[in-house]
Amino acid sequence: MTDSENLSRISSALEQIATALGSMAGLSTTAPELIAETDAYTWDAGRQRLSPVAKVNRVPLELLAGVAHLRDQLVENTLAFARGYGANNALLWGARGMGKSSMVKAVHAHINALADPAVAKLILIEINREDIGSLPVLLRFLVTRSERFILYCDDLSFDRDETTYKALKTVLDGGLEGRPANTLFYATSNRRHLMPRDMIENERSTAINPSEAVEEKVSLSDRFGLWLGFHKCDQDTYLDMVRNYVRYYGIEIDEDELRAKAIEWSATRGARSGRVAIQFVRHLAGEKGHAV
Repeated sequence: MTDSENLSRISSALEQIATALGSMAGLSTTAPELIAETDAYTWDAGRQRLSPVAKVNRVPLELLAGVAHLRDQLVENTLAFARGYGANNALLWGARGMGKSSMVKAVHAHINALADPAVAKLILIEINREDIGSLPVLLRFLVTRSERFILYCDDLSFDRDETTYKALKTVLDGGLEGRPANTLFYATSNRRHLMPRDMIENERSTAINPSEAVEEKVSLSDRFGLWLGFHKCDQDTYLDMVRNYVRYYGIEIDEDELRAKAIEWSATRGARSGRVAIQFVRHLAGEKGHAV
């Protein structure tokens, strides 16, 4: 083998090593591919690629009963973004099972179904909480694209020893690069400030300047311009949710029977929520021999 051939092989090997190391360090320059007919992806941080989602698990927007005022706010914010106007990152926080993640996915589908040439197609990208640290890498890929993206993280929260929340703060509203104009960040969480209450209280009690320590922890949620609070529903709202699902799926049942069974179901679960309502309706559909 000649010297030139040896040099060529060595050069090729070095390029492969450099590419691998760059990928491991989050420095990949190969942008993930997008599929024209696909509007939903999951972010694979390890491989630095977008995996298409063939069928998104979601419900129609009109089925989200009891949260109409929150739904309207999120639709308005998302529609403004799709039209190229100003819009805010959104934090949907509050009680479990009240439709936070369902609302994000339903609003995305609703906007994309509008027959309006002034409304751009939106691409929904789900990022796992564990991969938040790779968010800057993803944004560098998206900033050069012409499409508009909603980055979505379900059940976002941070534990005592985690520091990735600082990276998210910078991405949302404080870094030198800032958030690209073609992206929004939507997150759902059971915690209003995304941090455990005992973590915030501990900082308050042990810090030299307690107020500054607390502000450092809670300022992450301040980066979200739109806060939507989901609270536990009362019995009437829960029954409205049940009736809404029953009408939508065409399940025939007497009103008194429906009410009695729905209340008994919620009592056995010890909760009233949209999740409990749809679980009851699935059970009811099975009893009635009805597909949902």
